Amino acid sequence: MNHGQPSQIGRRGLLAGAAGLSALALFPGRLSAQDTPRRGGVLRMGLGGGSTTDDFDLRKLNDWVPVNQAYMVMNGLVEIDAENIARPELFESWETGEGAGEWLFRVRQGITFHNGKTLTADDIVYSLNLHRGDSSSAARSIAAAFSDVRKVSQHEVRITLTSGNADLPYVLSDYHFLVVPEGFTDWTNPIGTGPFVPESIEPGVRARFRRNPDYWKPGCANVDTVEVIVINDIAARTNALMSGQVQVINNLDLKTVDLLARNRNLEIVRSKGGQHYTFLMDCTKAPFSDANVRLAVKHAVDRELLLKTALLGNGALGNDHPIPSSDRFFNSELPQRPYDPDKARFHLRQAGLEGLTLTLHSSDAAFPGAVDAAAIYRTTAAPAGIEVAIQREPADGYWDNVWMKAPFCMSYWGGRPTADQMLTIAYASGSAQNDTHWASADFDRLLTEARALLDDSRRREIYWELQRMIHDDGGAMIPMFGDYLDAVSVKVKGVTPHPMFNLMGARMAEKVWLD
Repeated sequence: MNHGQPSQIGRRGLLAGAAGLSALALFPGRLSAQDTPRRGGVLRMGLGGGSTTDDFDLRKLNDWVPVNQAYMVMNGLVEIDAENIARPELFESWETGEGAGEWLFRVRQGITFHNGKTLTADDIVYSLNLHRGDSSSAARSIAAAFSDVRKVSQHEVRITLTSGNADLPYVLSDYHFLVVPEGFTDWTNPIGTGPFVPESIEPGVRARFRRNPDYWKPGCANVDTVEVIVINDIAARTNALMSGQVQVINNLDLKTVDLLARNRNLEIVRSKGGQHYTFLMDCTKAPFSDANVRLAVKHAVDRELLLKTALLGNGALGNDHPIPSSDRFFNSELPQRPYDPDKARFHLRQAGLEGLTLTLHSSDAAFPGAVDAAAIYRTTAAPAGIEVAIQREPADGYWDNVWMKAPFCMSYWGGRPTADQMLTIAYASGSAQNDTHWASADFDRLLTEARALLDDSRRREIYWELQRMIHDDGGAMIPMFGDYLDAVSVKVKGVTPHPMFNLMGARMAEKVWLD
C-alpha cells in the first residue's frame, strides 16, 4: 500500500487545492449514500492481501488485510475523508505559526482504550515514537522529520519539525500512525480505541472482531461483528461473494467486473486515485545499477497495451513517476514515454550490452493482473533485445520474501494525499520503503526544500523537477495507474468510494451497516 499500499499498500482540510488529488466515481449502477445507519448483524469480508506472517505491529503494516484489521481495532490521529480532506480523529484540532515548523495538537478527551485506560498525550507520544530514531518502521523516513514530539499537557502534544511542512496533518494520516497505549508491545493481541475489539485472530486465515460498545464516533461501529476471511486467490474470492459466503471483497478480478456489475445483488465500488503499479529495479544491483539499463527497461514496455489488456482499461497511463494527473503538483509538461524498442536497444548499447536477460518475479499478490502484465512485458521487451523469464511467486509471503529483495519484481503503491508524502515514503534515500533502493542527494535536498516552502509556485517548480528526476533516472518503471475496484452485497449500506485506498480508505468495517 504499499504496502500501498497499499510497502504495498503500499503497497496517503487545511491546504487549499489538496482535496483535488483524486476524482471519485461510482461504477454505473445503483450505489449511493444510503439512509440512516442501523445496528446489528455480522459483516463478512473476504479479503486478499493477507499472510501467515501478519500481526498488528504498526511499524510494519504492509498489505490490505493487516491495514484494514488495524483500523478495526485502532484509530489514527487524522483521518482523510472521501473528499481527500484532513479531518480530526484522535487529534481534535491543531494550529501552527508562520513557517509551519512547530505544531500544537489537542488530544480528543473522553476516549478510552479497550482495556479501560483513558487516552492521554502520553499514548500519542509513545505511538509516534515507535517510528522514530533507530526504529525499523516503514514510516521511519516520514517520522525523521519530527525533531521533537513532546507532551505539553495531558491533552496537548507539540510536534517540532526539522523544517517546516504545511502538509503535516496529512502526513499524520498515514496508516502507520495509529495509536496504542503507552508502553504497549504485544502486537499479536492488539489494544486500541477503535470501533471493534478482537475476539480471535488466525494470521493469514481468518479473524473475528466484536463491536466496541463504547465507541466514540457517532454513526459508526454499526455491525455487531466483523469476520475477515483471508482469500488471496482472486477466483475463490469472487466465488465467495457470488455464493453469499462473504458480503465484501477487494481487488476484483478485472475479467469479472462486467459480470459482477450485471448481478442485481451486488454493487461495484470504483475509486480513482493515486494507486499505481510498478516494475521495480534494484538500483544497487547489476545490471540495474546502470541508468541506461533502467531506461532500456522503461522504453521496452507498451503502456497502452498493458492498460488495455492487463487492466482492461480500468485506469490511466503511467509515466515512470508516482504523481497522478489529478494532483495539483503533477508535471503536465513531462512528455509521455512511448513504447520504443529501438530506443531501448540504444540504451542497452550505451550500457555496453547487445542484449539483456532478466528474471521478473511476479505474483497476483502484487496487484490483480500482475502475472498477465508480466507476460505482456515479456512480449513487448523481446523486440528490444530484452529476454524476460517470469518467476511466478506464491501470494503468501510475497511482501516478506520477494518485495525489496528480488532485483526485478512487481509491486504497487496506494495513493497518498500529498505529493510530498508519496515522494518521501517511496523515493527519499533514507526511507525504509524505498523499494528500488534508488538514492540521489540532489533529490533529497530538493524534496526537503519544497516541503518547507509556503510559495506554491516555487513548490510546483521543485515537484516538477523531482518527477523528472524519477522519470529519467529512478528504478521504478510505472506503466499505469489503476482504479480501486471492490464489490459488496446490496445489503451492505453506507458504502462510498475513497481517494486513498480501496474499502473506503481501509475503514469500511467502521462505516457501513447492514440492511
